[in-house]
Amino acid sequence: MSTTDKQAALVTGGSMGIGRAIALSLAKDGFHVVVNCRKAGKASQEVLEEIKKAGGSAELLCFDVSKKEAGGVVSAWIEAHGPFHALINNAGIRADSLLVWMKDEEWQSVIDTNLNGFYNITRPVIKEMLLGRKGRVVNIVSTAGQAGLAGQVNYSAAKAGLIGATKALAAEVAKRGVTVNAVAPGFIATTMLDGLPLDQVIKRIPAGRLGTPAEVAAVVSFLCSPSAGYITGAVIPVNGGIYM
Repeated sequence: MSTTDKQAALVTGGSMGIGRAIALSLAKDGFHVVVNCRKAGKASQEVLEEIKKAGGSAELLCFDVSKKEAGGVVSAWIEAHGPFHALINNAGIRADSLLVWMKDEEWQSVIDTNLNGFYNITRPVIKEMLLGRKGRVVNIVSTAGQAGLAGQVNYSAAKAGLIGATKALAAEVAKRGVTVNAVAPGFIATTMLDGLPLDQVIKRIPAGRLGTPAEVAAVVSFLCSPSAGYITGAVIPVNGGIYM
């Protein structure tokens, strides 16, 4: 790697919310963090500054995970710097609507980002992990993908598909020293909850509160650590006890 001799981790959607917390946590763990966002802006710069201020190393890599060209951007980075040790597929969007009123673009955009984005980015990364016989892939899914949530048929479908992809890919690559796991957040205090009736939501959560991005990031950090080498194909909930 030209810029650092640290192991590199790519975090998609890494400038805000859960992705931001994951980027900060992995930097503290000693990774060189490549923070992905669609366009550079204030939020992404703040993440880089916070990481560097704490003594970590990070850089920005801008691309839209839903576009096929994103794979080429990732491949070019690998060609220049070497393979990623960890990939966190976190980028995701919501476009909530009851299915009977859902627009084609609301369905397609959510599938393209949350599920096809996994394909676009993971394929070039996993190839190099297999050649090096090591690596960690962590997919950020959702309780909605495990149980379904009314008004989120598109989001639930995308996250359920990602859970299936996690388990299948884990079986494909385990013998090469690569682990593939998923973390399934419940209701986490981020802008992804905008528009939801949070007072009603919290009443349904056994823990009686929303989760924090740092609590999700802590699980991701563990899964990327040497201690998690015998864990693969798992879906770990971070949901305060709610299973919809």
